[in-house]
Amino acid sequence: MLQAASFRLAIVGSGPAGFYTAYHMLKEHPSSLVDMYEALPIPFGLVRYGVAPDHPEVKNVQNRFDEVARDSRFTFIGNVKFSKELNIADLKSHYDAIRNVFSARAFVGWYNGLPQHRDLRPDLMCSDNATIIGHGNVALDIARILLTDVDKLRKTDITEYALEYLRKSRIRNVTLIGRRGPLQVSFTAKELREMMHLPNIRFHINNELVKKELSANTELISQNRPLKRLMQILESGTSNTIGEKSWSLKFLRSPAEFITSDTGDPSQTKFIKAVKFHVNKLEGPPGNRIAVPTGIMEEIETSLVFKSVGYKSTPVEGLPFDEQKGVVPNVKGKVLDKNGNELPGFYVSGWLKRGPQGIISTTMYDAFETAEIIVSDIQQNKPMLSDTTD
Repeated sequence: MLQAASFRLAIVGSGPAGFYTAYHMLKEHPSSLVDMYEALPIPFGLVRYGVAPDHPEVKNVQNRFDEVARDSRFTFIGNVKFSKELNIADLKSHYDAIRNVFSARAFVGWYNGLPQHRDLRPDLMCSDNATIIGHGNVALDIARILLTDVDKLRKTDITEYALEYLRKSRIRNVTLIGRRGPLQVSFTAKELREMMHLPNIRFHINNELVKKELSANTELISQNRPLKRLMQILESGTSNTIGEKSWSLKFLRSPAEFITSDTGDPSQTKFIKAVKFHVNKLEGPPGNRIAVPTGIMEEIETSLVFKSVGYKSTPVEGLPFDEQKGVVPNVKGKVLDKNGNELPGFYVSGWLKRGPQGIISTTMYDAFETAEIIVSDIQQNKPMLSDTTD
């Protein structure tokens, strides 16, 4: 029987998935020892660098993470880059289990102070308009940051250099473009409601398309309370017709090509001047509609583009990886090899486990599930890394 005191867990990545896994392990298996490795000098990942600065309540989860960090059984090891200064072979002889987690996008990291994106320097003075490709919460976060009054943002923990950029920004209109229709947007009601309540901001949408989709999917909407609430907020927003700034939702468009300016001098930097889109139509049954190109193309002029079409995890050396799904094959966090068999001592949580979806609370339950599997394996005396030789 594996002695409880001998169990050591290595967690690579210090985001919510990592900390929630550590929290649950230390709670449910008190004699566990947890070492957390992070490429940055400071922890918390998306909670620190991926949450909009005007959403301080979301960052309150750091209080629980601070409790974990103060635990004598927990050790944080920063400034260690996985696959460069540390790899699975290094960990095998020292730990009984391992997991990994993905990071946030560059622009969000920029205004939240992520060191590696400190010098991103987005040009916010090139135009009055900004285009965001994507209909998720991150897309709404970026739109809100671009349109919110700087004096209001100053009361948040947004970085000073981002405030300086935003103070000089010319952006007055933000367009969010998605490949499917109104019923397939990925953002939540809470985020949408907050956008609708921004003061002095107009809202534009294709009312005819919205009404058509709502009328054709009344049964689906009535059976889905979150979707119904979302559509109600979307409809109510059409009354926001007064304001100095504006934002809009555009549907049924998939990006095909970024078109740059041609200065005639190959040594000069080329700037974005437009995006070419496929015009789509929706096909398939209600609840599972997919976007299909119609063959029609549309070019939308823009001088500033943010890509917010989701994340894709990258393979981790030494672990199996599903390229199509962008995840490590697993069952409830237990890593599976290429033949579908359990890989002793390897576990995964966060986006590397389930893909880039959900919010921080989703990650919490996901991490708890993985920790439960680890605890169960310990109790069943299943093989761990320290029990293997290869």
